[in-house]
Amino acid sequence: MKRLLYILAFPTILSVLAVAKSPNIVLIVSDDHGTDALGCYGNPVIKTPALDTLAADGTIFTDANCTTASCSPSRSVILSGLHNHSNGMYGLQHTFHHYQSFDDIESLPVALSNNGYRTARIGKFHIAPEPVYKFDYVLSAGAANDPKTIGRSPYEMAEQSRTIIESDDERPFFLFYATDDPHRSNAFTPDGLPTFDTYPEPNDFGNRSEGYPGIHPVRYDPKNVIVPSFLPDTPACRSEIAQYYQSVSRLDEGIGHLIDILKASNNYDNTLILYISDNGIAFAGAKTTLYEPGMRLPLIVREPGQKRGNRKQDAMISWVDLAPTILDYAGVDVSNKSLHGRSFRKGISGNLKNWDRVYASHTNHEATMYYPMRVLKNRQYKLIFNIAHGLEFPLAKDLLQSPTWVSMQKNGLKLYGKRTPEALLHRPRIELYDLQSDPHEVVNLSKDPRYASIRVSMIAQLKAFQADTQDPWAIKWERE
Repeated sequence: MKRLLYILAFPTILSVLAVAKSPNIVLIVSDDHGTDALGCYGNPVIKTPALDTLAADGTIFTDANCTTASCSPSRSVILSGLHNHSNGMYGLQHTFHHYQSFDDIESLPVALSNNGYRTARIGKFHIAPEPVYKFDYVLSAGAANDPKTIGRSPYEMAEQSRTIIESDDERPFFLFYATDDPHRSNAFTPDGLPTFDTYPEPNDFGNRSEGYPGIHPVRYDPKNVIVPSFLPDTPACRSEIAQYYQSVSRLDEGIGHLIDILKASNNYDNTLILYISDNGIAFAGAKTTLYEPGMRLPLIVREPGQKRGNRKQDAMISWVDLAPTILDYAGVDVSNKSLHGRSFRKGISGNLKNWDRVYASHTNHEATMYYPMRVLKNRQYKLIFNIAHGLEFPLAKDLLQSPTWVSMQKNGLKLYGKRTPEALLHRPRIELYDLQSDPHEVVNLSKDPRYASIRVSMIAQLKAFQADTQDPWAIKWERE
């Protein structure tokens, strides 16, 4: 009888032992994907079965936030646990922008490698210097929105990831799987200069007529897409959203294949899987801004052995919390590390208390786009300090040249979503919004005497955050 009970219990014992050892970790990072285009976040039109299934098996965070809505700085935060004003990645890394993190940063992949993990990356990288963000294995070199690299082909990315997933090496692995999708496509002028100018045709967001290996394209009718409230409901915008949706569905199919490989290799049950985006969608009013469409992003987590799926977690977390959380699962002691975030591990299957505020810090996008902002957001209010408010807000080239923006100008539209174009381009020193009564962040309360005490309190908290994180721009309260 005892032998029979042991035999019956043996699979459960193995399962417990598998979960008890250091888990594998897969961090999936997409490029310019908002919560607006995911089935599990409420969009009934978009087809994202793989991510919806992952969410049904795991936990969705409903108030997850990047700290800066720009690619390289955001990725530096994700892989360091430090705000970009502290890690040195003030803007885009590539070409003449030339931003990079300080040499003394110990990044997430380095910390994991030093603690017994095999680390590998594939797809988009777009941060520097490489020794700081060193991975043991580079499965593909990756570049910044480079159509010649594998970042647009997520099925092939999954196939190449077999090298790390199916290895006989018994050490756990950390896989950084970073797609170019659904970033806008770039092209080149006859002079060889990069451009996003496709007007009057929509940007194709990486979709191409010949398709991609292993991908079954999902095409969308512009009439059926859902136009987010911050965008203008125009034919040009609808055509672009249809292309964006197709790009999202492509990355979803690649992620589905990656998960199938994890399952077939018996690694799924002992793998921590996280899905995030670096920043919001590539339309004016989202990407490069710290309004909600730019900073409030998808976060789906499935932890090893998760017993209860389809969970929703409303704790306010930010991308500085990702590295501490991953290191927590890996069993790495962070007590001697000066990280700006904290682990939200307990919130995957349980509840988190006092996670009621996040801070954000944007400095540059391109080198010529100086517009530093510091932000405090809590359950009800958001305060934005526009440090260089005297300047016109600089739209990134992919936004400025988008047919959505160009057609608005050509047709003389008075409103761009809920705002005027003027309001997007010229901002006051302080913006204060009641996110509960004004979720579109249109009514600035900063000069309303009824909110004076809230303004004063939030500014004091923001200054304390800047002091704690040694923000060089803190001096601008006095000298701008």
